[in-house]
Amino acid sequence: MSKDISRLVDGWPYEPGEVRARWIEADDGSRKLQLRLDLGIFQMEPTGRPDGTCPRGAISLRDFYIEEEMRSPDEKLPYKLDNDACAELQLEAMQYYYRIMAFYALGEHKSVVKDCEHNLDIIDIVSDYAADDETAWQFNQLFPYMRMMLARAVAEVAMSRDRFDRAARAVKDGIRQIEQFFAENYEPQNADGTPAPPPAEVISLRELLADIERRRPKSEAENLRAELARAVELENYEKAAFLRDQLKRLQGLATRPPDKKRSRSESKENRS
Repeated sequence: MSKDISRLVDGWPYEPGEVRARWIEADDGSRKLQLRLDLGIFQMEPTGRPDGTCPRGAISLRDFYIEEEMRSPDEKLPYKLDNDACAELQLEAMQYYYRIMAFYALGEHKSVVKDCEHNLDIIDIVSDYAADDETAWQFNQLFPYMRMMLARAVAEVAMSRDRFDRAARAVKDGIRQIEQFFAENYEPQNADGTPAPPPAEVISLRELLADIERRRPKSEAENLRAELARAVELENYEKAAFLRDQLKRLQGLATRPPDKKRSRSESKENRS
């Protein structure tokens, strides 16, 4: 059997700047996740570690260290992570990073959430236990991107369930945490004294927040206000008056429907 993958690569062209992913059925009938990259194709397991291994008998290195913490009397690792241990965690984080890219491209947002949380846990572990600060900082620099992707995925899941308030809160929480990270680790000004521009991750989430508001179903009152504004702009004052009355009635401000008239008999009865 030929080991040349040229046929697979040629049949699935790479496009710079575009993330291409797909599901495939493996020879054993299981589902695999594939990601097209410039040098070929990554094939990954959809659950567990993307490479399908169980390092040190655990689901992942992240899980191994969390279990080590839980077994310790004070729930802290009794040792520091040397450069080799951190390098292993970095490789695992990269595997999950590639799978996050693939899942997001396929709209598998629940899986994106799970893998982002995995990598954020790795960042925390290295930050807490790395033997030197430089190694810890190398991992901490990944935080803004991973936190952005987590916020985006949580928001997409929420919007798919028509929970737009939940989506907006998730994005606002992400913006707040990323801004806090930059405030704690970077200077607020450029070398020339001008204000530093917002981080790209924050800009991305602000754009998503605006998109959430656009996609949020409008209430009846909001639709009436929009129609009223258009009627006034077009100087259609008769329609504007009607819409204004509709809006007041909806808000409980009108005493009765505008076209409701009392009969003379009702008036007489009320006077008697």
